[in-house]
Amino acid sequence: MQDKYAHKEVERAAHAHWNATDAYRVTEDAGKKKFYACSMLPYPSGKLHMGHVRNYTINDMLARQLRMNGHNVLMPMGWDAFGLPAENAAIKNGVPPARWTYENIAYMKQQMQAMGLAIDWSREVATCDPSYYQWNQWLFLKMLEKGVAYRKTQVVNWDPVDMTVLANEQVIDGKGWRTGAVVEKREIPGYYLNITSYAEELLDHVQIGNPKATLNGWPDKVRLMQENWIGKSEGVRFAFPHDIKDASGALIGDGKLYVFTTRADTIMGVTFCAVAPEHPLATHAASTNPALAAFIEECKTGGTTEAELATQEKKGMATGLSVTHPITGEEVDVWVGNYVLMSYGDGAVMGVPAHDERDFAFAKKYGIAIKPVVTVEGETFNQDAWADWYGDKQRAVCVNSGAFDGLPYKVAVDAVAAQLAAKGLGEKKTTWRLRDWGVSRQRYWGTPIPIIHCPEHGAVPVPEKDLPVVLPQDCIPDGSGNPLHKHEGFHAGVVCPVCGQSARRETDTMDTFVDSSWYFMRYCDPTNSDKMVAEGAEYWMPMDQYIGGIEHAIL
Repeated sequence: MQDKYAHKEVERAAHAHWNATDAYRVTEDAGKKKFYACSMLPYPSGKLHMGHVRNYTINDMLARQLRMNGHNVLMPMGWDAFGLPAENAAIKNGVPPARWTYENIAYMKQQMQAMGLAIDWSREVATCDPSYYQWNQWLFLKMLEKGVAYRKTQVVNWDPVDMTVLANEQVIDGKGWRTGAVVEKREIPGYYLNITSYAEELLDHVQIGNPKATLNGWPDKVRLMQENWIGKSEGVRFAFPHDIKDASGALIGDGKLYVFTTRADTIMGVTFCAVAPEHPLATHAASTNPALAAFIEECKTGGTTEAELATQEKKGMATGLSVTHPITGEEVDVWVGNYVLMSYGDGAVMGVPAHDERDFAFAKKYGIAIKPVVTVEGETFNQDAWADWYGDKQRAVCVNSGAFDGLPYKVAVDAVAAQLAAKGLGEKKTTWRLRDWGVSRQRYWGTPIPIIHCPEHGAVPVPEKDLPVVLPQDCIPDGSGNPLHKHEGFHAGVVCPVCGQSARRETDTMDTFVDSSWYFMRYCDPTNSDKMVAEGAEYWMPMDQYIGGIEHAIL
């Protein structure tokens, strides 16, 4: 019997045995009860931290206990290997992101193996490997065929340091989540996934009390957050007519300023309209008003989400333009407001200061008229201070509203909608807070978007037989933009699949969220070259245990 526990010798012997017997490799076995223990795949930043260790140890202990009890246990591992940190490290160190990434993968894998984790390394994937990201490209082409993926120009969040588009969730207090740079709003073309087409279905699955809900085991707080994120609103979309023309003499927006409201019962209380800084009417007004142009530039560095806009100071500037109230025929002044999002609805709102707290504060600040048009029994309106009942639609009854006087909320909404429809200016409509997912990123180290740009035929999909479109691994970014623009090898010999003319590849790459949205299914059959998700998924899916995100909280 040894006097001391020689842990190093024991570990060496154990590791040698595990390696020699390939102890943690698993295969599908219908005779055993399966268990799939998955951890969020790490970004290969260079070294493991205690968040990683905590996550992987939890699943490791679970996997070992279940194996000893006869389960067939899969615990795989891979690398979320694309993304901006690799490019930033490449700029700093003067090396290609590929080299930096693969060196980090090798080192972190060595650390994991030293921990003795029960990982089946035969299923290892790296999202920067063409054998993996070709399926991102294949899926994109399938979505393009179905109209789920599409190209459009839209106002986006632009990080001037990383020189790329950021999702709203990547903008913190108006600054880029990685660089801390003040985010700008720019209008650029890109590819989007039409997730809003599935908004109703998504809501059905999460909504508390919905008989179609399938996530009844989730905490109510989480389900409510999801419901609010999807954000269903039922109301009326209608237009304020106008005769504002651009430099060519054409009516801007066909002579109609559209807004959406859930409070059509308050339409007679409109005293101004506010448009987003990027709205065509704002651009038109700013072309001859330097002060307004400067204000619009200031707005472009503001918040990007409704939550941020709700808390920031409300600022505005009159455009000098006016539109016509669709029912009264009165002229309504148009303002630019920093709290109006171009990405929400039509990028414009009707201002009803008497019955919207945000509009009330805006009107008080800029001396805009406040006209109460609904009342609640037993209450008295005070123009000096906001009271909660001013926005209470459940008890509201119309006043000072002409033909709508005396109507309660729902009846008034229907009556207003009917009158607007009769004029050809509006209709009842359902809108969503959910936005289509912009998947284009103006960076190098990511999945190339499989599109070829032809002078004659425009954006043409790469034929499936030519996948993958392989990302060159020799680029060294210098911070001046996407190096793929200047990489002749990437563009060499490219011709339009339609006409055969010389063409150029798309240089935008996909958001890394695409990489990490399906990796857990690829683990189930990682070497299949014919299918994105193959037969192994029929055995292993769904996951029985998933641990993700803890390491980010610990960082």
